[in-house]
Amino acid sequence: MSHAMSDDQVAGELKKMTMFIRQEALEKAKEIQIKADEEFAIEKSKLVRQETSSIDSQYEKKFKQASMSQQITRSTLANKTRLKVLSARQELLDDLFEKARDQLKSYSEDKSKYQEICKNLILEGLYALNEDKVAVRARKEDYEVVKKSIEDAQKEYKEEVLKDIEIELDEKNPQPAAISGGVSIVGTGGRIDINNTFEERLKLLETDALPMVRTSLFGKNENRKFYD
Repeated sequence: MSHAMSDDQVAGELKKMTMFIRQEALEKAKEIQIKADEEFAIEKSKLVRQETSSIDSQYEKKFKQASMSQQITRSTLANKTRLKVLSARQELLDDLFEKARDQLKSYSEDKSKYQEICKNLILEGLYALNEDKVAVRARKEDYEVVKKSIEDAQKEYKEEVLKDIEIELDEKNPQPAAISGGVSIVGTGGRIDINNTFEERLKLLETDALPMVRTSLFGKNENRKFYD
């Protein structure tokens, strides 16, 4: 047979139930808070990683762009510097050969030396043509000297080749008076003309000796792998 609870007992039971429910609620709330904190930490860490990755990616992109820009700038400056150096060198070489052109006329002033020079120029043509008869063309003002050079060349040619050669001074076709000197040797009935005037020899020197002149003036080009 059950006994009815007194008001105090009921109040006590209600208090216990209230405390239990409150305790359960606190524990549940604590669990929820812990779980929320964990999820927040995970999400925060994820966001931090994403932002860090984004920043790293942007930095890497900007770094590559900066590096590329720097390389382009360096290459542009290097090319400009190289062109300036080449231009300065070419100006120096042009000036050098221009001065040589200005000095060409001086070689015909000393008649004795000029006679020897013309003799050697004539001989060079004789050996190249290897004919029995040739013509020599010169400036009108040089005829007297060139006639002596022809005689000397004929004599030396016979001594070296052991045969005579007929050399005619072509007075119908003189070299222009404006040139500095030298001669041309004509063979094969006028079809072959070996131009040994001073101006032409200087042109050949500019072409053939230019690499050697560059090396003498500026030193060996370390970037060049092949030479003629």
